[in-house]
Amino acid sequence: MNIVGYSDRLSVEPGEKVQVMVSCEMSEFRADLVKVAHGDPSPDGPGVKEETIPSPANGQYPGRRQEFPRGSYVLVPDSPAMKIEKNFTLRAYIYPTTPNRGVQGIVTKWSDDTGCGLFIDELGSLAVWLGDGSRALEKISLGVPLFQGQWYVVAAVYDGSAGRVSLYQEAIGLWAQEDSSAAVHHKTRVSRIGTNDAPLVIAGYAVRERPGSFAISGHFNGKIEGPRLYDRALSLDEVFAKTREGLVASWDFGRDFSSAVVSDTSGNGQHGTAVNIPARAVTGHNWKGRETDFNRTPDEYAAVHFHEDDLEDAGWDVDFELTVPESTRSGVYALRLRAGDGPGSEEYLPLFVRPKKRTATSPVLFLAPTNTYVAYANEHMAAHPTNRARYERLGRPVPEDYPALPQDKLAVEQQLLSLYDRHVDDSGVCYSSRLRPILNMDPKYGLIAPDGHSFRARLLSADMHLLDWMEAQGFDYDVATDEDLHREGIDLLERYAVVVTGTHPEYWTEQMLDALEAYLSDTGRMMYLGGNGFYWVTSYDPERPHVIEVRRWGGTGTWKAEPGEYRHSTTGEIGGLWRARGRAPQGLVGVGFTAQGAGPGVPYHRGPESFGPGVDFIFEGVGDDEPIGDFGLVLGGAGGHEVDRADMALGTPSHALVLATASGFSDMYQHCVEEVYTSDSKQGGTTNPDVHADMVYLKRASGGAVFSVGSIPWCGALSHNGYDNNVSRIT
Repeated sequence: MNIVGYSDRLSVEPGEKVQVMVSCEMSEFRADLVKVAHGDPSPDGPGVKEETIPSPANGQYPGRRQEFPRGSYVLVPDSPAMKIEKNFTLRAYIYPTTPNRGVQGIVTKWSDDTGCGLFIDELGSLAVWLGDGSRALEKISLGVPLFQGQWYVVAAVYDGSAGRVSLYQEAIGLWAQEDSSAAVHHKTRVSRIGTNDAPLVIAGYAVRERPGSFAISGHFNGKIEGPRLYDRALSLDEVFAKTREGLVASWDFGRDFSSAVVSDTSGNGQHGTAVNIPARAVTGHNWKGRETDFNRTPDEYAAVHFHEDDLEDAGWDVDFELTVPESTRSGVYALRLRAGDGPGSEEYLPLFVRPKKRTATSPVLFLAPTNTYVAYANEHMAAHPTNRARYERLGRPVPEDYPALPQDKLAVEQQLLSLYDRHVDDSGVCYSSRLRPILNMDPKYGLIAPDGHSFRARLLSADMHLLDWMEAQGFDYDVATDEDLHREGIDLLERYAVVVTGTHPEYWTEQMLDALEAYLSDTGRMMYLGGNGFYWVTSYDPERPHVIEVRRWGGTGTWKAEPGEYRHSTTGEIGGLWRARGRAPQGLVGVGFTAQGAGPGVPYHRGPESFGPGVDFIFEGVGDDEPIGDFGLVLGGAGGHEVDRADMALGTPSHALVLATASGFSDMYQHCVEEVYTSDSKQGGTTNPDVHADMVYLKRASGGAVFSVGSIPWCGALSHNGYDNNVSRIT
């Protein structure tokens, strides 16, 4: 990619200002505000449609490279109490997950070969570094390898008066390997620890960039719990007794779970800040398994899981600002960035322009599923060996040259992770942020389809099929985002006669569901024009609303949260599927997730209830036996990819009308795992009757109604034959 960027907001009103951050490999780049109508370049569709919008921000800008500051850690500002010269003890519990991945800081006050710190060294062993700032520098290793996934209590004790340093390591657990516990006592020529102005770092160490400025390197992968710093050399008994005498700082991760705050409980005020959202509310060394709510036993959740590839906010400098023109009509726009020629020379940063607050300019609201876009941000799960093997078993081999697209290549190269990816230590990614480049949130982005060559729209580019259709058919609409709905609730929805979803509204918060239920309980109407919607419990960080959290368990996904770690650190609520909390999508919109795959799509066929009274308007101009959607830009059919079915046992109302069904999927489509109670080989589309998509219509006497199609590719069929087709007529 020659150019990538991001903005400080996704939802914006006319007259509001947007800040734009760009990294460019060229000496200059061009930016333009554009109205996007269709991004799918497929020759079978209407092609790319966009219009440049006049704006003072349009123009040429100087290019510069900006880096991705990956890696989570805790930063404690330098203070007089931290400038220890003669004696110290550093102590912590650690659970390393990649001990053989090079030097990793545990607790360090280190810079320019000056200071001290507890480390994992190049050989995967515990080590202490000592430097007096002049000639004396020592790096002393315990020489005993640390094991992956093993809890330890570790400590370094320095006695400058005696010229001695000791390292201790004790493994914790019933079957902890006996040879992994060790101690070493070493005579040292470092008679005084040199002081520096670097911050104390937990899970890394400071590297001076320029006077007063430090970068963090040597990121630790794994959990750290209860780090402590003393200004004296403790005895062995004191090390393991956790004495308070001489305590400079004691950082308690068992509080402030939803915050970046890291509290020092020593009384000395050495508080820190967690950077790049390391995982909080995770089990510690003493978790008993009796309680899974971290708020009830916080001392058993007093650990933080750090990763070298965590990233909350890219923190780039602002390159330019855009004030959205007051005359801008609500819709999906983008800042088009261009630098150079060829693949990777163009990037789009979407802007969802909503009407002025507390107003509506149309009876129709398109609710952009931005939580889904952020959840899938930079997803490249096919690059992981576990997922490659799974796709192979399903008959969907990953092409040898994957990733092929410039966006995906950069995501892999820069370790830009989605909620579908795994960290470098194989743990699942549970937080995602919009304050960084999101390379697949581009109206022109598409996947390489199973044939290895053809384009398949997804996420925003798939939703553009619907927006293009509304534009072509002359339907006025407003746009709002998931984040808008989460903040404003029913006040947002009640201004509209009908709410229309995107193709994959998968990630919903409790506040969003409550608002939609309130809207539909009266006269509200919804068209659910996608699949796998209302599925994962999602939360926003209350202090950092650009961050969403998902803890996966009990559902169909690419990873599962560890035992005891099912609750969201940001809200304390239990994660997983909404159906596990009694809110299955069937009880909201009549259908819910039942299967997924990437094989050829299939059409719908009308059922008996499509011929009953009150629904003839839906099928006006559609024949009784006519296949509905045996065409489309996504997988060649209106039914496919991820599909939903009606099920009264899961909440589909008894008066719901199942109008049509798409069935006959291949075994590349598999039944959702949450409904498979015993392993067998009968979960594919050719053998399991639950592998199908249902079109459902719900209506209440008050006038409220829901129309659901239960399939992601439905909207990809809208433009077929110049928009003259049965999917278009029904919609």
